[in-house]
Amino acid sequence: MGSSKQLLPLGPQPVIRHCLDSVITAGLQDIVVVLGVAHDDIEAAIGGLPVKTTVNSDLQSDMAGSVRAGLKAIDRAATAVLVCLSDHPIVSAGTIASLVRTHSEHSDSIIIPVYNGRRGHPTLFPRTAIEDLFRGTTLRDVITDRAGQVSLLDVDDEGVVLDMDTPEDYERIKGLFS
Repeated sequence: MGSSKQLLPLGPQPVIRHCLDSVITAGLQDIVVVLGVAHDDIEAAIGGLPVKTTVNSDLQSDMAGSVRAGLKAIDRAATAVLVCLSDHPIVSAGTIASLVRTHSEHSDSIIIPVYNGRRGHPTLFPRTAIEDLFRGTTLRDVITDRAGQVSLLDVDDEGVVLDMDTPEDYERIKGLFS
């Protein structure tokens, strides 16, 4: 994208605020934001929100590296971890709440939202499954290795499959947002 996706404007706020607003509105309490590049600017953009931050100092790591950093900062009593991606900024609070409700009914399941037959994000992992990342695996490996634990949740939220990998993606999301 050529710049920090988290800081791109989406309406009057940066993308990261939209992601966090949905998580907060859904009622989640123990929210950890893992920062990397431009962490000072992003931390300033989310100032005042009820979140903790941690920095993944390994800028060459994959997404699993960021999740590992976040896992070290969450409450040990957490039964699950919802891995939200800041380049999926229009996932609704209702979808996030549905994932959490489904976890309360199926606490051992990895829950993946599905929109029109396509798997999306965020994914909710039981704490026992996500801890596999400390053995050097990736999120995809965790899902593959625990395929019998995967539950797909049909949602009516296109935001779960819309990510911002290109300027064209960003423009499409801006159009849908407005």
